[in-house]
Parts: sequence; C-alpha cells; structure tokens
Amino acid sequence: MAASSILKERVRRLPETPGVYLMKDRLGSVIYVGKAKSLKKRVSTYFQPSRAFTRQPKIRALVEMIRDFEIIEVKSEPEALILEGHLIKKWRPKYNTDFTDDKRFLLVRVDQTRVLPRFTLARFKKEDGARYFGPFPHAQHIRKTLAEMRRQFGVLLSDSNPKTLEGGKYRLYEDVRAELYGFDNIVTREEYLLRINEACSFLEGKSREWLADLKEKMAVAAEKKHFEKAAELRDIVFALEASLKKTRKFERDVRVKTDTLDALKSLQKELELNVLPTRMECFDISHISGTFVVASMVHFENGRPNKQQYRRYKIKRFEGNDDYRSMEEVVGRRYRRLFDEEKAFPHLVVIDGGRGQVGAAIKSFLLQDLDPPLVIGLAKKHETIIFPDEREPLRLPLRNEGLQLLQRMRDEAHRFANTFSADLRSRKISESLLDDFSGLGPKKKLLLMERFKSIEKLRRGSLDELTTVEGIGPKTAKRLKEFLDTNERK
Repeated sequence: MAASSILKERVRRLPETPGVYLMKDRLGSVIYVGKAKSLKKRVSTYFQPSRAFTRQPKIRALVEMIRDFEIIEVKSEPEALILEGHLIKKWRPKYNTDFTDDKRFLLVRVDQTRVLPRFTLARFKKEDGARYFGPFPHAQHIRKTLAEMRRQFGVLLSDSNPKTLEGGKYRLYEDVRAELYGFDNIVTREEYLLRINEACSFLEGKSREWLADLKEKMAVAAEKKHFEKAAELRDIVFALEASLKKTRKFERDVRVKTDTLDALKSLQKELELNVLPTRMECFDISHISGTFVVASMVHFENGRPNKQQYRRYKIKRFEGNDDYRSMEEVVGRRYRRLFDEEKAFPHLVVIDGGRGQVGAAIKSFLLQDLDPPLVIGLAKKHETIIFPDEREPLRLPLRNEGLQLLQRMRDEAHRFANTFSADLRSRKISESLLDDFSGLGPKKKLLLMERFKSIEKLRRGSLDELTTVEGIGPKTAKRLKEFLDTNERK
C-alpha cells in the first residue's frame, strides 16, 4: 500500500517512546494491535515496508488494508506488553493471532449435569454447560492438586467408578483407603454436591495463588527483556483471570441451601420416599363456572422454582367443567411428552386437590402404561396430604418445613393458572368485539387473530397489513379500521 502523505507525516512526528499501536482499516475498525519499544521506529516499518517485512502473505495483506492508526504511550516495555494484551482481548483484531492459546495447557472441568459431578482434565474448552478452571501451565501441579482435593474433600476424579446403592445413596470409592481419608464413602447426591462446592472454592483459592506467582514471573521475565517468555506468561495470566472472574453459576446451580434441604429431608421422611425429592412438579386447574378452563404446572428444583420449566395448558379433549377429566388430560400430556423425549420424571408430583384429582392423575399414567412417581394431593381443608394408596391422609403441623414447601408450590401453581385464565378471558372478551362487525365469518376472524394475536395489535395495524390476511380486501380493511377506531376499548 502506498501510504498517504498525511499518514507519513504523522509517523515522522511519533515519539521514540514505548507504547502500543492500533492499525485501522478504511472503516475505522481495529485490525491489528502491536507493542513497541520505540513507537516511531516500529510504526514506520508499516509505511516504508521492506521486502523481508512483507514476505509473509498475512503481513502483506495487513499492510495493504491500513488506512489509519492510533498510538498509546506507556512508561516501559513491560507496561506495553500488558496493555497490548488487554487491547487484543478487547478488540479481537482480525490480524492478531488468537491471544489465549488455551490448547497448550490443561483445564479442569466439572460437569454439573451428571448425577455425581467429577473433576477431570481437558485440553479444550467447550460450551457444554460445564464449569472450567484454568488454564494451568504446569501439568504436574494441577494433577497433584486434584489428588489432594480427592483426599481432602472426598470428590470424584476422572478414573472414579462410583456404585449406586439402595435408598438414593452412592458408594464413591471401592478402595479401603477411602475410609482413612476422613470422609464418608457412602453419601446421598445432595451431600456430595456440598463437597463439590467446597472443592470448587478450594480450587479457586489455589488458582489465585498460582495467578500471583505467574504475575511475578511475568514481571521478572519482562525486566530481563525475555519478552517471548513474558508474553507466554501474560497469555496464561489473562486466561486464568478470566476464568476466576466468571460468575459462580455452577455453585448456584448445585447448592442446596440449608433451609430447603431441611424441608426436602422432611418430605422424604414423612412421605416415605426412597430419594430426596429435589425435582417436584405441581398441577392446578383453573376455571370460572366451567368457562376458560386451563391448567398450570410449576417445576421446583432443590426446593426453588425453576420458571423455565413452567407449563400452561388449554383443555383440548372436551368442553365444560370437569376437574377430574382436566387433571387426567394435562398430567397425561405432560408425562407422555417427558417419556417420549426420554427425560426424567420428577421425584414427586403434587396435585392441588383431594382424592378424586389424585385418582385422575394416577389414571392418566395407567392408561399410557407409564410408571408414576409418587403422586400426592394437597387438600385445602386442613392442608391434608392425600396418598394414592391405602395410606391414611396425613396432616402435618403447619410449622413443618416440608408442608410449607408443598404450600408454596401449590400457591405458585394456583397463581400461574389464574394468570393464564385471566389472560385468556381478557383476550376472549376483546375478540368478541369482532362479532359485531358485519362481513367477518369465523374463518376470517380466526385468520385475523392468528396474524395480529390481539385486538389491540389489530387496532394498531395499518391498512396494508390488514390486507395481507386472506379474504380481507381494501374495502373490508378500511371498514374494519374505522369500526375498531370507533369502538376503541369498547
């Protein structure tokens, strides 16, 4: 590229000081970030390039694209080294090589989707929902640390082969040494997840120790002008800092807080469950005098609502007011889908209602040849727990933590169902306005509502938008527009 006289004049005025330069293309985008002991000498090579400088195709292409540049002066070469790294991380310029080459170093991976998460080593970081620590430049250090974590916290490593026992418990290790390490070898999943959190905190602490050591080594290398070594250490420092800054999502996901854990343990005991009910779902039916009949399902994990798993249902198979048939339909639809998608059923299903609603829910499983989890009803009168088998109804003290958790689920399902019913009712009342407009049959009304979703959106629609609906011509669209404006919020 033949540099313009303006850029050449700017280069001549550059200082002979250390700094960082940013090369830009004709759109002003940063395409390369570099560091220099002398900004004037270094930047001038781009505008008076030698054959040796442009021998590589990548460098030649970069030079041809430069239309502007920017500099940042610093006090020393080590400071330029650090600043260069930050700017590359910020701008991710096209012509810089990948700044952090994590592939050379080991990462520690914890897969939170497993029943019993374990710590493993990996070379590549994937977007797979797992949590990653690192990278770590010294393989022997991180391997020793994982072995130390195994002894100190009783967590599983990649070569572990835990055994599932009865009663929702697991034997972590088969070797007798496990008993000598000072931790229980037989645990529930919830007890094990608490160990995972402690081990993650420990690993974070170790990472911070190593981070301080890496920074010290990087500074020493820069002072000795071993800039290639300093740059390598800088890459690791930035990557390790990034992994430590991330939100501790994994810990939030797996932690079972003490209060909810007590409530779940109470339910396990009182309901005679084989496992701790960490996954629970609750159903409620809502209607007004048999109209606008809907159902809701709320999903709780570890005693907390998981709103992404909430579901709302319209009753499809019949019309009228029949709570039992409604419950049978929605429960059947829910668990047939989970079964077809090969997803796990919850440990406990709660029905807002008494023996009749519980019987309808059980019937839905039997009709589809599905094995039901424990299904219970929570009857509002005396907050009585109803079982599907021969067990007598159970009345727990109102202060019982397990009962209070069931009440929260029931109330949340009731709120969610009522909100859905009110939305449908409001929408239906609005849509009935179209019944007063002549020239619209059921099919055209349906097409209009499918296109605009609500009367308010239909009212805001333009004439051109109205005519995109099949069967609505310009004249009908104009009349409909005038009708809606006249009957605004009727």
